[in-house]
Amino acid sequence: MTDNPALPAGPLVTGSEIARLAGVTRAAVSNWRRRYADFPTPSGGGVNSPLFDLTEVQNWLDGQRKGQEASVEVQLWQALRRVYGDDMVGGLVAVARLLTEGEVPEGLPADVVGFARDLAGSGSAAEVVSTLAERFTDSVRRAGSDRVTSTRIVRAVRHLAGSIASDATLFDPACGIGTLLLAVGAEQRPRCCGQESEARSALFSQLRADLAGRTDADIVTGDSLRDDRWPDLKADLVVCDPPVGESDWGREDLLLDTRWEFGIPSRAEGELAWLQHAYAHTVPGGRVLMVLPASVAYRKAGRRIRAELVRRGTLTQVTALPSGTAASHALPVHIWHLRRPDALGDAVTSVRMVDLTASDPDGSLEPRPEQVTEVPLIELLDDVVDLTPGRHVEDSHRDYAVEYRNLRAELTEQVRLLAELLPKLIEGDGPSSLDGPTVSVADLVRAGLVAFGDPGPVSVSDQLDTDYLQGFLRSAANTRRSTSSSGTFRLDGKGARIPQMDITEQRRYGAAFRALQEFEERARRVAELGRDAAALARDGLSNGALSLGR
Repeated sequence: MTDNPALPAGPLVTGSEIARLAGVTRAAVSNWRRRYADFPTPSGGGVNSPLFDLTEVQNWLDGQRKGQEASVEVQLWQALRRVYGDDMVGGLVAVARLLTEGEVPEGLPADVVGFARDLAGSGSAAEVVSTLAERFTDSVRRAGSDRVTSTRIVRAVRHLAGSIASDATLFDPACGIGTLLLAVGAEQRPRCCGQESEARSALFSQLRADLAGRTDADIVTGDSLRDDRWPDLKADLVVCDPPVGESDWGREDLLLDTRWEFGIPSRAEGELAWLQHAYAHTVPGGRVLMVLPASVAYRKAGRRIRAELVRRGTLTQVTALPSGTAASHALPVHIWHLRRPDALGDAVTSVRMVDLTASDPDGSLEPRPEQVTEVPLIELLDDVVDLTPGRHVEDSHRDYAVEYRNLRAELTEQVRLLAELLPKLIEGDGPSSLDGPTVSVADLVRAGLVAFGDPGPVSVSDQLDTDYLQGFLRSAANTRRSTSSSGTFRLDGKGARIPQMDITEQRRYGAAFRALQEFEERARRVAELGRDAAALARDGLSNGALSLGR
């Protein structure tokens, strides 16, 4: 039991559990909370994961005629929550031991024992423990626990793993409560080996396997990176959803470790340490399916290791899963596929990139043609070695010919318009306009003829043309007056001066200044189009999407 402050007398439930009680979706429960002022207020939890008193919820559901009697399964879960609080793994272990060994573990309340035995009597002990594991996964989905893999990730890894031979060896070096390890290849029942640093999670994982009759499963306790308990194991398939964002993974103690075949990971790249650990445990021809944050595909610190994975032909595929696959957060998740070559020359020559980010997280995991591409290794080995699928899939499905034709046409039109904008000017026959009678901007402001706006002074009188005003303010002489000692130019310098001219002449100058302003803006656009067109043409000629005309 934990030493947390005592919870209210009655058990607490999450929004998901209320949905199960009422036979509705979680969205319906959220809607009830907004619509009904008398809906029970939270009795615990946080803003994003509130907990409600079960008795209050049941009374409210009954009053609204939305409820149903709590099942034994719900009562068992709530009794465990009341006793174990945040230490639910301890509660899961206690129930699993009760149903495995038959004896009541110390401290397990009688009502929990009764509920668990009733459920096991009407079904099976394995089903009871599996249901509790599912509830536990659902209850912590927003906490981002490293020991809990979402059901969507499990589904994706199972799909990508495909059929597994019954005599194969499956390994998960960070197996948590065993969700991924025991789900992949469950029908074929291969030999399953696992390791988990958190002792109770490892024990629960082993008890789950025992209750399911998985005599082929063996889970041990220990930190896989610092204390590999399977030093001689070579598996046909390694699956892993490792801890992420941990800088204290043991780098200083493992600098000379032989597992770093592709390079020593930095402190910030613990995920690449797990990846190489998994690869070290594969047989020739063996595979790795590693769940990784999307940032591992492009972070600067991991570039050299990514390059080596690509260069040796061991990285075969990167799959970007749909948004929302990791239920604890909305960040993208990738699955990296590695394969150890089983003979000289067996390495791949391209990496398959699959971008499912726009797909339904509960929909098909088979990519549509526009969601997949094969990228030659040489194209990945640039200065960045960005392995983000979306970047390569988008590039591969670009219509270079149409895009280049459109860019070229727009560039041609912009250049034509550019030449027309440049005013036709002739040689001047007198001194600078600013050498004659002038007036300061400060005097114009005091006279109420000029106001300061964005991007600078504007005329508020029909005696003064704004384009004329701003054009002369940008002259070399006024620029010097408006530039600070730090080199910053400010168009609204009140020390600037403009020539005194009648309004007709002002408008003539203003039209020329306006044309020059538009000329500068269009020139910038032409430069931008020129860069885009050159880059597109260069890429298209390099990858074969474009060819030289005859």
